[in-house]
Amino acid sequence: MRVTISAKLKLRHSPEQKAMLDAVSLAYRDALNFASEKAFEMDKTSSAPKLHKETYAVLRERFGLGAQLACTVERQVAANYKTQWTKLKQNIQARERGFTKRRYKGLDAAPRFVSRTLEYQYQRDYSWKKDGRVSISTLAGRIVLEFDGYTKHLEYIAQGCETGAAKLSYQKSKKQYFLIVALNLDLPDPRPTDHKNVVGVDVGQRYHFVATDKDGQSLFEKGAAVRQRKDQFARTRKSLQRKGTRSATRRLVAISSRERRFVADRNHLLSKMLLTRFPGSIFGLEDLTNIHDRTEGRRNPKASKKAKRAKRRRSQWSFAELQSSLAYKAPLHGSLAVRVEAHYTSQACYKCGHTSKGNRPGAGLEFVCKVCGHRGHADRVASVNIGLRTMLVRQDWMSTGALSVRPDVSDVEVKAARLSRYAELRWNPDTSLAL
Repeated sequence: MRVTISAKLKLRHSPEQKAMLDAVSLAYRDALNFASEKAFEMDKTSSAPKLHKETYAVLRERFGLGAQLACTVERQVAANYKTQWTKLKQNIQARERGFTKRRYKGLDAAPRFVSRTLEYQYQRDYSWKKDGRVSISTLAGRIVLEFDGYTKHLEYIAQGCETGAAKLSYQKSKKQYFLIVALNLDLPDPRPTDHKNVVGVDVGQRYHFVATDKDGQSLFEKGAAVRQRKDQFARTRKSLQRKGTRSATRRLVAISSRERRFVADRNHLLSKMLLTRFPGSIFGLEDLTNIHDRTEGRRNPKASKKAKRAKRRRSQWSFAELQSSLAYKAPLHGSLAVRVEAHYTSQACYKCGHTSKGNRPGAGLEFVCKVCGHRGHADRVASVNIGLRTMLVRQDWMSTGALSVRPDVSDVEVKAARLSRYAELRWNPDTSLAL
């Protein structure tokens, strides 16, 4: 089993070396914007070969990029346009289904690149030296730099771990360059018998997650404190936007970066908390693809402050980052993460199987089954249902030898059959067998 992790290395550069890195990062950014404008003129093409014919010579001559960096610029711009086209198609489908009325505007103008981040290819733009340093390509040739980083990552590099592409990133606040390297680790292939526990994880806003294992042990993580902090960031942004001065704009940029770091740090802590609390487990995660389109709601200028605040909180829900952090960390801790359908997880009673919106009065946190009368916390009920579906995935894994880590939503018949199997699941901790 191959796992890819990112190692962030702090480069020890002198003022002269920093000037060389400044030159190549700025030239790369300008080249991206030039290629983006060209792609826009070419009917917003996402074809790298077409873009190569029109821009390669200019990228080499005008911006002074090497051959590999010029090709990387073209591929990055083409990939960006492909992403924009995908989002546009998804937006059209969401509007046809009535999920949203907002039109996607990502292709109304040529995408702009503002970050001083460039991509290096291993053995072409950068390489490791035997004395523990790294050689990096610039406009004026190669420079060799020392670096610092997380001890575990440095050990992987020293042991000759397979290395992929890297990104040269600039942190303006510290005036410091970092090299973010992709490290490919080969781990033993997972087996069903290696994971004795199954944990269902329900993510949300009022509770960042509610996790329940096969024995009925649950872990709740409230989100009130984080939500208050994010509300504070929102109030600060609103105040600065009203001022509109240049200093207020600079402050807005700093606040935005601080909030992103705060959220990312929180999600890393939450994922580590789950892996520590339930070691060696299979974690079941809901497949919440396009959840923002389905929960966005309509614009209403006359909406109350409470409604506007609730909509803003929904739009800032960072569940995807939490799930991705848990998914990539799990194999490194002897665990595994799989995805299951999210349909009716908080509306289905795991005692009798009755599924109805009426099981959640007022769409609140209380769950009351209309048939058997079972009561409980709605998020915990959802986590139990997710855990049951994850057990079903594990059983299929044991019987077929193949693990489906993400549901195949393209096949309607297969999806319907799987949802039918979910409806037959029941859970009772007193009679559940050990895995």
